[in-house]
Amino acid sequence: MATALTRVRTFYGANPLHLLALLGCFALAGYAALRTLSEPTWPEILLWFLGAVIGHDLVLFPLYALADRSLTAGLRAVAPSRGAGPSRVAAVNYLRVPLLGTGLLFLLFFPGIIGQGSQTYLDATGLTQEPYLGRWLLITAAMFLISAVVYAARVAYTHRETSS
Repeated sequence: MATALTRVRTFYGANPLHLLALLGCFALAGYAALRTLSEPTWPEILLWFLGAVIGHDLVLFPLYALADRSLTAGLRAVAPSRGAGPSRVAAVNYLRVPLLGTGLLFLLFFPGIIGQGSQTYLDATGLTQEPYLGRWLLITAAMFLISAVVYAARVAYTHRETSS
């Protein structure tokens, strides 16, 4: 049995479980494609998918890659490394995570934040869209606060470890 696994790993180049997971993903993608092609609106679905790929890969990815490079360069300019001293905790990830969460929530709730379709929303739910902006701002503040607390705890832990 071990020699068969070794032969599969040698031939495939990775663990056989990786191959099994990959085949499962292809089967799921094939099932989704077949279900989508049975829909009469599949050309519109394909158009939306292609628009999303183009919009993300050609527009959004370069923009947020540039924003990430700018954030990293800005943090490096504010707090340059001190050479071979004790290791410091990088702040960039403690800003990336809440920024990403804020951006994704903004994209998700953008129509509600700007009040688009407010009459339809009111007719369907009996509620207004007024709380969307305030709640998005509160969630944003909470994400940054939690990130700042975790960062402060990590800095304190690292300082305590290096000083002892």
